[in-house]
Amino acid sequence: MRALMALSTAFTCGLALFLLIYVLAKGLPNITWNLLSTKPSYLTGNIGILPDILNTVYIILATLVIVIPLGAGAAVYLTEYAQNKKLVSVIEYAAETLSGIPSILYGLIGMLFFCQFFGLSTSLLAGALTLVIMNLPTVMRTTQESLKTVPQSYREGAFGLGAGKWRVIRTVVLPGCIDGVITGCILSVGRILGESAALLFTAGFAHALNGFFDGLGSAGASLTVALYIYVKEQGEFQVGFAIAAILMLLTLLVDLLAALTRRYFQKRRSQ
Repeated sequence: MRALMALSTAFTCGLALFLLIYVLAKGLPNITWNLLSTKPSYLTGNIGILPDILNTVYIILATLVIVIPLGAGAAVYLTEYAQNKKLVSVIEYAAETLSGIPSILYGLIGMLFFCQFFGLSTSLLAGALTLVIMNLPTVMRTTQESLKTVPQSYREGAFGLGAGKWRVIRTVVLPGCIDGVITGCILSVGRILGESAALLFTAGFAHALNGFFDGLGSAGASLTVALYIYVKEQGEFQVGFAIAAILMLLTLLVDLLAALTRRYFQKRRSQ
């Protein structure tokens, strides 16, 4: 069994290293300043991914602005205020179920609900709202588990000093669980970076260069959607590998930030 586990570990690590090295070796030589700083032009044949990079940033910002208050607020209510434990367990089960739904179903529901019912049409805002629903369980569960790590004696001590419920949560509980909130946000960013199926239905695949507010109201392709378009529709495999390398580097950066953040707050809490 020990040899079998060692073999499984070696196979998993080797596969991950192979994918990492293969994508970076194929993609890094194709990353140029012209690719990163220009928009595509069908008249001149120029290929640029600047609109796709900006669209990705817009979607991340819009999603986090909405999902952080919703997820953290739901976690605070379930942990600190909710008295009905059966209701809490039902909500937690529903959140875990939402985490396992395929993203293409989120895209279909987002297209029917946000694009058609609410009249947002195909836009980055519709894609961001769809990603809010996808990432809400992640932020809520990580914040909730972090809230549970705050010692009950901290709450009792604050109550003993005459502080009210909301003041205890705002000044004692939330500062003690900030690492969970930040970790949930970073994990959400990683999931947003890798999402393509849901955005194909809701955000579209236009390569338009817009400002933040104009971009939210119009269709636009994220980096993952642009990767699909360039490879599947246009056969630009070099550009596809370049975008894949950028996405992989961004994912590694997000994972590194998550690990450093968790370590920083753990060290700060132990002190």
